[in-house]
Amino acid sequence: MEDKNDTILYDDTDINRAARCLKAMSHPLRLKILCVLGNNSISVQDIVEQVGTSQSNISQHLAILRDKGILDYKKEANRVYYFIDDERVIHLIQMMRSVFCGT
Repeated sequence: MEDKNDTILYDDTDINRAARCLKAMSHPLRLKILCVLGNNSISVQDIVEQVGTSQSNISQHLAILRDKGILDYKKEANRVYYFIDDERVIHLIQMMRSVFCGT
């Protein structure tokens, strides 16, 4: 018997959104970028330094995450800052840290 408080994804729109989001997050480098961002707004250069790969590689992965609606950005002077634009994704990252990293 199902509990009234159980939430199940029935709507195809929700299922498709979740699948797109999880597929985009499934790449190790993109997942690392999301973990670095957490609930912060971080410049591309700082992401490059924390993730440890080239700026062009980071930019490609940021574009994929932005295209899937996971990230947004803001420009300040000559810097671009990225942030997770969906509270559900932030919550998911926190849950993954708890489950897989024990933090």
